[in-house]
Amino acid sequence: MRVLRLLKIARVVVRYGLDEFLLGHERVRGLSRLVRGLCFWRDLSAPRGERLRCALEDLGPIFVKFGQVLSTRRDLMPPDLADELAKLQDRVPAFSGDVAVAVIEAELKRPLDELYAEFDRTPVASASIAQVHAARLPDGRKVAVKVLRPGILPVIESDLALMRVMAGLVEKLFVDGKRLRPREVVAEFDRYLHDELDLMVEAGNASQLHRNFVGSEQLIVPAVHYDWTSRQVLTLEWMDGIPVGRIDELRAAGMDLKKLSRFGVEIFFTQVFRHGFFHADMHPGNILVAADNRYIALDFGIVGSLNDHDKQYLAINFLAFFERDYKRVATAHIECGWVPKDTRVEELEAAVRTVCEPFFNKPLAQISFGVVLLRLFEVSRRFNVEIQPQLVLLQKTLLNIEGLGRQLDPELDLWETAYPFLRRWMNEQIGWRGLLANLKHEAPQWATLLPGLPRKLGEMLNQNPSELLLAGYRGLMWEQKKRNYWLALIALLLGGGVAILGYLVSVIT
Repeated sequence: MRVLRLLKIARVVVRYGLDEFLLGHERVRGLSRLVRGLCFWRDLSAPRGERLRCALEDLGPIFVKFGQVLSTRRDLMPPDLADELAKLQDRVPAFSGDVAVAVIEAELKRPLDELYAEFDRTPVASASIAQVHAARLPDGRKVAVKVLRPGILPVIESDLALMRVMAGLVEKLFVDGKRLRPREVVAEFDRYLHDELDLMVEAGNASQLHRNFVGSEQLIVPAVHYDWTSRQVLTLEWMDGIPVGRIDELRAAGMDLKKLSRFGVEIFFTQVFRHGFFHADMHPGNILVAADNRYIALDFGIVGSLNDHDKQYLAINFLAFFERDYKRVATAHIECGWVPKDTRVEELEAAVRTVCEPFFNKPLAQISFGVVLLRLFEVSRRFNVEIQPQLVLLQKTLLNIEGLGRQLDPELDLWETAYPFLRRWMNEQIGWRGLLANLKHEAPQWATLLPGLPRKLGEMLNQNPSELLLAGYRGLMWEQKKRNYWLALIALLLGGGVAILGYLVSVIT
C-alpha cells in the first residue's frame, strides 16, 4: 500500500515539475537534462509556487494541511512559495450523515435519539479531519457536534511515514538542510495532527480559553458539553454570527469594524502575555462576529503556550523594536539562546538595523510587522538562528491577526494598540505591581517557613554566641538562595536580631 502511495507521489512530482527542487542540487544536477528530455510533454509555464500548491492539492488533505503549516514557516520558505501555499484550503467532500451517526452512537454508547432531541444529518461544515453537524440537546439547547472522519488515522500514519523519509533526504542533500531541521518540522506537524485526532484535547483547549475569557467584552468562546464529548465526538455550544471575512455583511449589520480591528490585536496580546495560552489557528474561517460586536472563536485543535521566559524576551524584543533599540534586540536574541552564544552583538545589531530602519520612514499605521518578520527571517539564515518551535505558532497567529485587522480597518495602527499593552505588562512584571504579585506568589512558601523560625532561633541561641552570627548568616543566606531573593530581607532582619541577642548574652554572662 505504501509503495502505491509512493508511486502516486512520484507521478504528481513529475507531472507538476517539482523535480526542479531536487535536481537543482549539485549532487544530482546531471539528471536534470535527462528528466527534462523524458518529460517533454509537461506544461511548466506556471510559477513554481502555483505548481507546488496544485501538487499538494492533488496528493490529498494531509499534504494540504502540511502545506498550510509550511506556509506559516516563513523562516524556511522563500516568499513566493509561502505566499502560494497560504492559498491552500481543505476541499474535502463530506462523509455520510449515517456514518457520522454510527460514530456518535459507538463513542457515546447510547442511541442518537437519547443523546439529541434533534440531529441534522447534513453537515454544516466539512474538513480533512472532521465535519460538523447541528443538533439540539434534550433540554432544547442548540449545539454543534464535531465528528472525526472515520478511517483517517491509517491514511495519516502512511503519509507521515513518507514525509519523514523525504525530510531525511532534504536534510542530507541540501547544504542548509540541518539548519532548517526538516525532520523536526515533520515531527511538529505530526504532533498537531495527532492532537486534532483526539477531540478530548480540543475540548480541553476550548475549556481553558472559555475560562480565560469569561465575561469578556471582546471574545466569546463556546462552552463544551462533556457528557456528549469523547475522543471522536465533540459537542460545543452553538454560536450564531457572521463570518469575519464577509466585510459587506458586517457593514450592513452595523458592526463597528474599527473596534473589531482593535479588539483582534488586544485579544492576541491578552492571550500571549496575560494568559500564556493562545488560539493558534485564528484565520477568518475560524472566526465569527456576534450581534453585539464581539468575536466568536471556533476550532480549538491548535493552540500555543509560552512560559514566563518566552514572554519576557518577546516583550523586550517588541518594545526594543518600537524604540528602535536594535542593540537590545540583538542582545536579547543572544541571552535567550535564539542565536549562537559566539555571535557578535555589533554584527547582529547592524543586520537588524538594516532590516528595520527603512520601515520607520513610514507612518506606523503603514508598517506591516509581518513583512518585518519576513525580512528578519532572511537575516536569520546568515546568523544561524535556531528555529524556535514554541514561537512558530505565535508568528503564524500574529500574521493572521495583522492581516485580519487590516482587512477590517486598512488604517489599523497595530503598534498604537500593542505598545501601551506591552508597556503595561512590563510594568506589571518589573514594577511595584510585579513586586506585589511575587509576594502573593511566594506567600505559601512563607507560610511553611515562618512557623519554624522561632524553634530554629532557639536552637541557634544555645550555640556559642561568637559562632552564632556566622552560622546564622550562612544558613539564612543559603535558604535565601534556595528560595528567592525576597527572603534576603528576612535574612538581614534575623541576622541583626541574632547579633543583638548575641551581644546581650555576652554582656549578661
